[in-house]
Order: sequence, then C-alpha cells, then structure tokens
Amino acid sequence: MRRLLSRLVLAALCATPLLARAQTNPELVIEDNDFLGPGGSNIQAIIPLLNNPRIKLLGVTVVVGDDWENAESDRIRRFLEISKHHDIPVYDGAVQPLINTVELMRLREAQFGTIPWKGAWGGLGSIEKTPDSQPQVAKTADGAPTLKAASLPAAMFMIQQIHAHPHQVTIVEAGPMTNLALAIRMDPSFAATAKQLVFMGAYLDLNLMSVTGNADNGSDFNLIFDPEAAHIALTAPWPHITSIANVSNDIVMSQDEIKNLAQANPNPVTAYMQRFYMPLPMWDEVTSAVAADPSLITKSIDAYMDVETGKGINYGHAYVWPDALAPKRMGIRKVRIVQQIDTARFKSAFTTQAQNAMGTH
Repeated sequence: MRRLLSRLVLAALCATPLLARAQTNPELVIEDNDFLGPGGSNIQAIIPLLNNPRIKLLGVTVVVGDDWENAESDRIRRFLEISKHHDIPVYDGAVQPLINTVELMRLREAQFGTIPWKGAWGGLGSIEKTPDSQPQVAKTADGAPTLKAASLPAAMFMIQQIHAHPHQVTIVEAGPMTNLALAIRMDPSFAATAKQLVFMGAYLDLNLMSVTGNADNGSDFNLIFDPEAAHIALTAPWPHITSIANVSNDIVMSQDEIKNLAQANPNPVTAYMQRFYMPLPMWDEVTSAVAADPSLITKSIDAYMDVETGKGINYGHAYVWPDALAPKRMGIRKVRIVQQIDTARFKSAFTTQAQNAMGTH
C-alpha cells in the first residue's frame, strides 16, 4: 500500500510542473476575424481559445469581410455575453479594405466571372445592390449585445499588446488582413516583435474545384477581399508564418455530432451551436486550434509565398516558390503550409472545448 501511495505521489509531482507551466506561461493570443454570425465557423473559431490552460486570449479584433464590420462586432460581443466571457475585450477595426471597393469587385466579376462568396458585399448572391458603405446592423435571432466594444481601434490594440509582450504574442488571423496591414504600416517593427502569424488562407491548386466541386471551398476569400493587405502582411518580417487553408475544407461536424455534444453537456454555448448550426467546413476553428496546439499538424511544407495584387484574373490569389526560385529581394517570406492535421484528435478536442467553453465572470 505504501509503495502504491509513493508511486501516486511521485506521478503527481512529475505532472504538476507541466500543468503549472501551462497555467503560468500560456501562449498569448489575439484573434482577428470577420465574425459573421450568429453561429458558424467565424464565431466558433474562438472556442479552442476559451478556458484553455495553454492560452491567454488578450482580446479579439474585428475586420470587415464575411459581413460588415459593425454587424460582426455585435455578433462576437453577443456570443461572449452568451458564453459569459465578459472579460475578453473586443476591438473594432477596418470597415473597408485598403484599396478594393464594391465597384471594383463588380468590375472584376464582369471581366473575369462571378466570385462565389462575396461576404459583406453580397454573400452567395448578387453584388449589384450592395451599398458602398456599411448599413445599420439588422436584428438577428441571437439578440443585440449589451457588452460594448473597447474604444481603441483594432490595429492600435495589436501594436500595444505586441510591444507590451515582445516576441510572445501569436496573431490568429481568420479574416481579411486589413487590420494587420494597418498595424504594419503604422509600426514597421510590429511583425518582427510578434511571436508568429497563423492565418486562414492561401488556397493552392484548387482551381478545378470550382468546376468539379464546391466553388466556395476553392475561393480564397480572405485574400481576395483585400489582396493589398494580404501582400503587406505576408511580406512583413514575422518570425514565423503558418498557413491553414486546403487542410480544413474536408473537416465538418455534422448536425448529429453537434446535437450529441449539446445533449452530452447542455449549456448556453452548446445550445447556441445547435441552434445556429451551419453545415460548413471548420475553416476558422482549425486555424485557432492549430495555433493553440501545433502538434495537431501531421504534415506540412515550407515555401516562399506572396499574393497577386495586379488587377487581373488572379487578383488576390496566393503564389508559392521553392527556395531555389523565390524572388527573395522582393521581401517575400517563407511560410509553413499545413497539409494534414490529426482530424480525429481535433474534433475530439473541439467537442470537449465547446462543452467547457462557458466562462465564470
């Protein structure tokens, strides 16, 4: 009996430092996203970062993209209320891309064909009646938030936190990169002072999918919506850059899976997920999960990357080079391109995280 107790005590002592390190030195994260909601991949992207002992979420920042910025801000603030995470600040950001406009996207469609998903500028429908500036926020089924956004603009918040925690902050970018580009242009040391950038985007070799499969899953919207911002961000001197794109297209949780996780642990978060379920790939959830736990990656490749900014058919598309052919004098950076993840472990972890996402504040 004594020998068994000694072994248990020894095991506890060995495990304690690992847990203590996770709690005392968590990964510092800022999530920048175009929080279309209610429900769906954008909102659910925050779940792997909530109540995670590996992570300290410094705040979330909002950028125009999948919806207008003011509507996105309302949706993520409402979700934080529902999940009782009133302590996580929300910072409003860019309401337009750097150069791209509604009229330019209309012209692009006329010249080169329809863009399947246009986000705030028409969604899956037509762009013809889209206004040039964001309208008032419409009522949605999740209700209006009472939680207010912080007063500091998103880009300024990012700069502030990067310099408050030099070489420690991971930026999880799951929307267009407009806020990042603004931060980089305001502070040339911004990217180099961060720890890393993990972003959702840079689809490669998926052109045929627009003919044989789901065209939206082969449309690199986060880059297409603001190509100049993506070029600025991806040519900045980040210590590390990781791209999540192709790998997430086939990762979907079925309605039955969401129903089962909600029934196993009923709470406001799981009820919200079940009510606002969307049968879409888990693009942004995978991005956040990989940032929180890089060991999910089972296959990747490094390559130099940039984004086409010429006003042609490839405007906003990513391009990669091997080391021997890359035009390095143009400021391009090497990017880790994720090719495979442990899908079963990701879905298992995400289920647990969703069931335990409620805050205590």
